[in-house]
Amino acid sequence: MTKELLLAAYLIGVGLCVSGAGTHLYQWRTGQQAMLRLDGQTALGAFGHLVMSFVCGPYIMLQVGWRQEEDGTLSMTSVLISALVAFGWAFITGLLFMSLYVALPL
Repeated sequence: MTKELLLAAYLIGVGLCVSGAGTHLYQWRTGQQAMLRLDGQTALGAFGHLVMSFVCGPYIMLQVGWRQEEDGTLSMTSVLISALVAFGWAFITGLLFMSLYVALPL
């Protein structure tokens, strides 16, 4: 039981690391804020935004949850829901990237 929980925590950590690195790389290369979007001027641009949203989604969700209200406070409901969604999403992306890492011969 504890091995499975440690594996799940490790996969979440990998997903968050890949997501954070991808988000900052995207923002550095494009010079614009990363956000969840599916628009694009071409089909290739829309597909690129879809891939970026999938990879960078957990980090973006955590950032969305930490946005302050108008009076300068944090909504705990927003923080908890965004963390729950982000960690679940990070588990999926971590599982995907670790599966690719194990499957590809290096």
